[in-house]
Amino acid sequence: MFKAKVLFIGPNESGKTVLANFLSDTADVGGEYRPTQGVRILEFESQAEGSHDNDKCDVELWDCSGDFKLEACWPAIIKDSSGVVIIFNPNVPSHLKEIETWYSMFISSQSLQESQCLLIAHHKPGSAVEDGRLPLASHLGRLPLIHSNLEEEPEDVKQAFCKYLGSVVKTMSESREREEMSIIT
Repeated sequence: MFKAKVLFIGPNESGKTVLANFLSDTADVGGEYRPTQGVRILEFESQAEGSHDNDKCDVELWDCSGDFKLEACWPAIIKDSSGVVIIFNPNVPSHLKEIETWYSMFISSQSLQESQCLLIAHHKPGSAVEDGRLPLASHLGRLPLIHSNLEEEPEDVKQAFCKYLGSVVKTMSESREREEMSIIT
């Protein structure tokens, strides 16, 4: 069974912790806002849809604070990560600009493949969900994007995450196979 270290990153108050709790079946999804201090690590087992035989996968989900004052800790957080999910609120204009910084610090710096990345436009309860095109920078526009609304379509969010996890596991498996072949030859 593969173990995937997945980082949840993005601006403050974008819904990272709410989504992390929901996907890991950890706690209530609602409640008042409390900023994450540093990082929370949630461990759970999940279906990796689309991977070899749709295997289960051990997930180590790192719910990271959106506070830039913790930037000195980012190299340690990034180390050995298998995938990165950038979560933002599409109704907050500054988030659309800020996710470019998250992309450059966590994705392009590691040279992650697009299959290891995911953008989640998280819609807070009561906000309108528009699946239309968002004004994203071209490099962000190449990444898979899902809109999440836990009030209206919670199972769609879970299914999209399992599909993403499947692509992460597939990339990990292919990388492992290449490494083994290089040792053999």
